[in-house]
Amino acid sequence: MNIVTPREIVVELTRLSPYERFADGRPRVPDDLLNRMESATTEQAWGVLRSHGYHLQFEGNWLQTHPDKILVGRCVTAMMLPHRPDFHDLVQESGVKDGRIGGQNSWVIDTLVEGDVLVVDMFGKIKNGTFVGDNLSTSIQSRTKRGAILDCGVRDYQGIVQLTESAFFCRGVDPTAIADVTLAGINMPIRIGEATVLPGDIVLGTPSGVIFIPPHLIQEVVDTAEEIQLRDTFGKYCLSIGKYTPGEIDVPNWPAPIEADYQEWLKNRKR
Repeated sequence: MNIVTPREIVVELTRLSPYERFADGRPRVPDDLLNRMESATTEQAWGVLRSHGYHLQFEGNWLQTHPDKILVGRCVTAMMLPHRPDFHDLVQESGVKDGRIGGQNSWVIDTLVEGDVLVVDMFGKIKNGTFVGDNLSTSIQSRTKRGAILDCGVRDYQGIVQLTESAFFCRGVDPTAIADVTLAGINMPIRIGEATVLPGDIVLGTPSGVIFIPPHLIQEVVDTAEEIQLRDTFGKYCLSIGKYTPGEIDVPNWPAPIEADYQEWLKNRKR
């Protein structure tokens, strides 16, 4: 069986992406866009996705190991299923045949590269559902410099919070080790709460939660977020000096005089 989804299938799943691709078929969204995405808010990204019909890409209510950090990266997806002996034996035999070592959760981590965010669907399991402790979390940080979204638990929380280059979103903490689950596959479509996640999606993790953005919409999300932030800066400045009232500023579209002032402010700002 294929533990890792074949490249041609990943390419087909993400066929709308305009970007170059990794060897595994995932879109290689440019680092510049990832860096610019870090200043976007969940709401700004959500607005763009909703305008294109993507209504179910957000999931909230997470335990965050590093709530002060914004998490942005390219998704590597994995699914874990409840243990079934015949299926588990098949997966284990296939992994050993492929030269994979360690636990099946380690097999996923071994595929990660810098800029990735590991996204794991383990159906919300916390007890005996701890996909990582501090050792495997250290490996994730070393490989990705980003972190992970884990629809399951973690252990060794006190060690994980010391990993300052990464951020982890999980469902809870438990001292138990991972047990009674089997790896269904890597880089396949998965479900995280209400959201469907494809390999190569860009995740934005903020204090609000996580939102998964298809690669073909990344440019629009970044451009829109930057435009909103500029308008917010101008609007707050005008309110702070009493030039306009809240009723004049807090509207979807500014009247012509305010819009003209904004365009002039932009020109002066760029000089």
